[in-house]
Amino acid sequence: MNRKLLYMILALVLSGKGWSQNGTIQNASIPKDAPVNVYMTDFKGNILNSEIVVFKSSVNGKEYEGLTDSTGRFSIRLPAGAKYEIFILGFKDSTSYNVLDIPALTGNAYYKNPFKVDIQFLPAKSFILDNCNFETGKATLQPESYTVLDELVAYLQRKEDEKIELGGHTDNVGSARSNLVLSEARANTVRAYLLTKGIDPARVTAKGYGMTVAIASNKTVEGRAQNRRTEVKILD
Repeated sequence: MNRKLLYMILALVLSGKGWSQNGTIQNASIPKDAPVNVYMTDFKGNILNSEIVVFKSSVNGKEYEGLTDSTGRFSIRLPAGAKYEIFILGFKDSTSYNVLDIPALTGNAYYKNPFKVDIQFLPAKSFILDNCNFETGKATLQPESYTVLDELVAYLQRKEDEKIELGGHTDNVGSARSNLVLSEARANTVRAYLLTKGIDPARVTAKGYGMTVAIASNKTVEGRAQNRRTEVKILD
């Protein structure tokens, strides 16, 4: 092997390992992000698993997310030089929790020890399935309802240890008896759809409340529309 070829091979090997001629680490090899360890519980110290936490960068709006495991933890790496607003994702909503500041790095500095984010949070115990609509006076789902129901399926697949109650509610048009029967039929229609998507039947119960639990005035069109709803309750 001639000397020129040997020098070329050595140059390629050294550059591939990220070393310069003087044996120091090149800037390209220094991590420009920071390790972050997240731990999540409720206010009683109970571990919260399968919770999605989002970090939104103040620099470019980019979002980074992680999912807590069975120990309530996950690790993530975030680019340095930004403040990150922390959001906790619920069902079709999010809660702003705090802000994490990761200062920019200079020179050959890098973050060796992880930032620690300990979150205490109380997840919502109930939520309404917006746009889960039925034909008037019937328990037949309207086509636009399947979007939110598929989102509920995805939620239950992620929260595989949760059990829920589907509560059917009506306005006060008609008799109390007929509304009770209709609300139960509608709740069971939603339950049946979830089961067709593979959700364990033991995890989902259905109950009709009729017009007994109004959340708005039945004296207005808008109020009656709010009272006609399917509500999801997380069971302990």
